[in-house]
Amino acid sequence: MQAIYLLFSDKEVNTFLPWYPVKDRIEAKNFFEKRLKDKKYCFAICLKDDDCPIGYVHAEEDDSHDFGYALRKEYWHQGIVSEASNAVIEFLKEEGIPYITATHDKNNPRSGAVMRRIGMKYCYSYKEQWQPKNFLVVFRMYQLNLDGQKNRVYQKYWNLYDEHFIEGDI
Repeated sequence: MQAIYLLFSDKEVNTFLPWYPVKDRIEAKNFFEKRLKDKKYCFAICLKDDDCPIGYVHAEEDDSHDFGYALRKEYWHQGIVSEASNAVIEFLKEEGIPYITATHDKNNPRSGAVMRRIGMKYCYSYKEQWQPKNFLVVFRMYQLNLDGQKNRVYQKYWNLYDEHFIEGDI
């Protein structure tokens, strides 16, 4: 549980994630059991010479196939999330998942850079009153079609939020 605590207690790591940092190991354990444990498409990121998790990559099982990741900050900027994400994407293709989507806060461009590095394409942006943090966020929605249907765009967020638009030069 120490690895989970280190990841989910760090304020900087959790700034752009849809929850607050955990306060202690008990909260970390509860968070893990509620949000990540036993999820079909949730994978720990470990260094090649160590089995201790330093992050995770996941894809939701719902129609969004929302793709997400987090990594302890001392491992940022080393290509680790991109490498792990590419491995998970190959697995999702084998599983027959037709596409993945991912969103990032406009103020977190490094997450968008990861999305582009793994082959995702920007589709549109939308404004959401983000919960539970309760502030307005411009999210950029990316998608990667895994089944060859190049023109498919997941429309749920576009249709759900009144303020949506396409930004140039992303």
